[in-house]
Amino acid sequence: MIDNQAARPRPDGRRGREQVEARPKERREHQEPTGPVAVPSGVTVKDLSAAIGKPVAEIIKVMMGLGKMVTITQSLADDEVQLIAGELTPDRELQIKHVAEEDEEPEAFVDDEADLSARPPVVTIMGHVDHGKTTLLDAIRQTSVVETEAGGITQHIGAYQVDHKGRKITFLDTPGHEAFTAMRARGAKVTDIAVLVVAADDGVMPQTRESISHARAAGVPIVVAVNKIDIPDSNPDRVRTELTAEGLQPEEWGGATQFSDVSAREQQNLDDLLERVLLVADAELELTANSQTDASGPIIESRLDVGRGPVATMLVQRGTLRVGDAVVAGDAWGKVRALHNYRGERLQDAGPGDPVEILGFDRPPPAGELCRVVENDRQARHLANVRGERLRREQLAQRSKSTVSIGDLFEQLQAGAVQDLNLVLKGDVQGSVEAAVGELAKIQHPEVRVNVIHQGVGGITEGDVMLASASGAVVVGFNVRPNTEARMLATREGVEIRTYRVIYQLTEDIQQALVGMLSRVQTEETIGEAEVRALFRVSRLGTIAGCMVTNGVVRRGSQVRVVRDGTVVNETTIAQLKRFKDDVREVLEGFECGILLEGFNDVKEGDMLEFYETREIERTSLDEPPSSPAASSPA
Repeated sequence: MIDNQAARPRPDGRRGREQVEARPKERREHQEPTGPVAVPSGVTVKDLSAAIGKPVAEIIKVMMGLGKMVTITQSLADDEVQLIAGELTPDRELQIKHVAEEDEEPEAFVDDEADLSARPPVVTIMGHVDHGKTTLLDAIRQTSVVETEAGGITQHIGAYQVDHKGRKITFLDTPGHEAFTAMRARGAKVTDIAVLVVAADDGVMPQTRESISHARAAGVPIVVAVNKIDIPDSNPDRVRTELTAEGLQPEEWGGATQFSDVSAREQQNLDDLLERVLLVADAELELTANSQTDASGPIIESRLDVGRGPVATMLVQRGTLRVGDAVVAGDAWGKVRALHNYRGERLQDAGPGDPVEILGFDRPPPAGELCRVVENDRQARHLANVRGERLRREQLAQRSKSTVSIGDLFEQLQAGAVQDLNLVLKGDVQGSVEAAVGELAKIQHPEVRVNVIHQGVGGITEGDVMLASASGAVVVGFNVRPNTEARMLATREGVEIRTYRVIYQLTEDIQQALVGMLSRVQTEETIGEAEVRALFRVSRLGTIAGCMVTNGVVRRGSQVRVVRDGTVVNETTIAQLKRFKDDVREVLEGFECGILLEGFNDVKEGDMLEFYETREIERTSLDEPPSSPAASSPA
């Protein structure tokens, strides 16, 4: 029956089938945006399709051309995103945003002049190894901090303040350029002034130059502390000459760099050094902040404390942090239950420039993350979950970074899937972690591979152990140690924790672990030979070969090759081995025996039977091939 109503206008005003089919085609097509596009690292196929304005099917088609099947919700590696964008949108610029590069606080604050007040300068001490950085910190701590409190600092929280002529200076207890660089790499400009420590008896060394480069890259002024002037062979003028060649000319020589000759061991001229730090802060920096707003600042360090839970040290850069505030830092969130200053005293609030210890996070936040106050607990939890999801997507994209062809997949299926050695890698600073991951990435093998499922900065925590337990991973620490709870949990869960201080020891151990995961080498050992001299046919069994063992030994169950006129006609196993009427386990050279071959009755007189056994031998190196060596002769 023909529906004549299909083409007529409908009385309710809606369109008929032909009118729906006649909709403009462009309304069903993807609208392609123009201009540059930015996507997060670990973007899914669906989100990438929306960002570049191309159908999901086209993206999947490109990935199939690369030999990889993907789903609409699958995360893509950075190089895969670049290939897809280059194929589908070659005229558009694509930018991939990583979590570490994202600005946590992108808005520019415009504060009223009346709300701004002076804040203490934040100082980091840098320099070459053994030039006295730690000794100088201890000397400043003793002369300026111990005076204000008997017994010294009762609570070390990674940062502390000293008083000099009624003004405060905040010192970060993170000596060395690596920690300094790790902070800057995470987008948290923590330091206002860098104090470069150079030994008067040693002069400028490679790490000294590196420290200068990092300070300049961060855009912070440098104050030079020429240490160890109490040593007889010290020569401060030589240090000044060498640093002039590096672009740091002393003020007394017509330059702009403040130099102070000190002795950390003898505690000489420490007041002069602090005076010059304040002078630079007043002359070159405008250190003001609005204390009448919500607090924000970087996390200096964090740990899991027994009895108190997650503890984090925050350097307040802006606003006032109060007990009861909802805070978020990376994928960690919480409500401030308690605040402590560098002396361990409880506080109700902390202003700009103050280092403060926070109790109340749900987990230890990563060092270097920006901590900020938000409206309520619900918003803090939401922001932490979003950040955590971004981190998981990016890590998933890094783990699935390698692209394989269909041929490679077929070979893997034939030979067995590639085995992964899962690692949870923790390091003292981000630079160490990146270096370790880079070295591990150089270990390439077609059968086994290193899979870093999680990497982070800081000590080994219970969360790392639980992640390793759930994924069958080994926890590796580089210049860090597990806390007591993590060590006890690892014992209960059967998780192995390995710690290293030298990177080549780490890579050598991982290589040995990978060697242990390799499939064993199949080897053949010829154990004996026999000549067929008579045939006995048994109706219910088949043909029994009467043989003389001419070489070696014949064992029941061993594998055998039937050789006729120099050609192998069959390979099978021994089903039965007899001496006269008795079943035996083996027959030695020079004795006769009866042999029934499994599934082969076409044996003839004059055939030679070659007996061998297959053994598996463990490989001792990643370079050793899995192929079987030639069969060896019997002993």
